Amino acid sequence: MSQPPTAPAPVTVLVVDDSKLARAVAVRLLRQARPDWVAREAANADEAATIVAAEPVDMALLDFNMPGKDGLALAEDLRTTRPGMPIAVISANIQDEVIARARELEATFLAKPLTGEALAGFLSGVSLRLRRGGTP
Repeated sequence: MSQPPTAPAPVTVLVVDDSKLARAVAVRLLRQARPDWVAREAANADEAATIVAAEPVDMALLDFNMPGKDGLALAEDLRTTRPGMPIAVISANIQDEVIARARELEATFLAKPLTGEALAGFLSGVSLRLRRGGTP
């Protein structure tokens, strides 16, 4: 007898922002766009590193401006351990240098305040990669 196909594991999204309110907004928008995806939250890069070391994380939404290690430095660390992971850097700091550095790290730049439309556009690209069997 053949086994019924198992449901794919849900996509796990790491949301990193030192602002609890900003994390709540990002998680709410994520759940509106992809209710079947799982959100994990971290308030800083150290918490994020602990989560990534302990469990599978498929993609990350990173605030740029955080105490300690900023979102670009965290994105660089994630690129080392998870080169194909989709990453978005979110910031109200819309400077060419920040956007250029995000692109160098193959991360998408999303402006704050984060909108459902902007997040949905990023998530659509991630979903397409997942459906094609690419590394999430």
